Amino acid sequence: MVHPNPASPSAGGVAARIDTTVPHPARRYDYLLGGKDNFAADRASAEAMLAVYPTARTAAMENRRFLSRAVTYLAREAGIRQFLDIGTGIPSMDNTHEVAQSIAPESRIVYVDNDPIVLVHARALLSSTPQGRTAYLDADLHRPREIVNHPDLLATLDLDQPVALLLVAIMHFVVDDADPYGVVDQLMAPLPSGSFLVMTHFTGDFLPPELARKIEAAWRENPANGQGRSRNAEEVGRFFDKLELVPPGIVPLAQWRAESEPQPRPAPVDVSGYGAVGRKP
Repeated sequence: MVHPNPASPSAGGVAARIDTTVPHPARRYDYLLGGKDNFAADRASAEAMLAVYPTARTAAMENRRFLSRAVTYLAREAGIRQFLDIGTGIPSMDNTHEVAQSIAPESRIVYVDNDPIVLVHARALLSSTPQGRTAYLDADLHRPREIVNHPDLLATLDLDQPVALLLVAIMHFVVDDADPYGVVDQLMAPLPSGSFLVMTHFTGDFLPPELARKIEAAWRENPANGQGRSRNAEEVGRFFDKLELVPPGIVPLAQWRAESEPQPRPAPVDVSGYGAVGRKP
């Protein structure tokens, strides 16, 4: 069963929003994961990234593995049955609803993204078990109140019951001028006690200083790459100030509850991201 109001944009309307000459993070991520839903500009941007940071593909894959582990923990151990996945990206392996509903078929998932390419694939994200439900919102993370007040979200999720907010590999695209901590606070505010925040975030903490400077410069000096902001452990920790961190806390994302993953785990320098899950008291 799918949501009764699935995204069904006209092909012309969506196509008009797609600029194939400008790289987009979701499509670049798709390319790094080995996907096919990307364009020459996305591939060129990704290859430029790989020239500076050759393990970027490893980082993308480990982000995806972290998402699967976090959703598995939430559904199996924490009993979460509702998920709000913002910055969804193009459908790939182990999408949130697939992982959650394989454990708890009644799980409900709302996906949010503002890339028209993701919108084209929204029907794949809207597949669901008969017991559960999914929805897709074409919305912008920078306008959090519009997300949490969206009628399709309110028709899918019960905000009187705990919700897991997933912000995986997305908050490093929210620069300081856009009030990243305020954005997360506004998203978490309407969620009840027992809800969770799941986040991965790019960091320069594990990188040689010169490489960290090069990556920051690529964001700062080439607008085509989109804005971005690396954050250190203390800055990532601020997102969880009002929450109770789930062990092992804020750690290199490839190491978060990764005992069942192939060993040895990638080195932090090869993934360069933090992962964490926090519970709202």
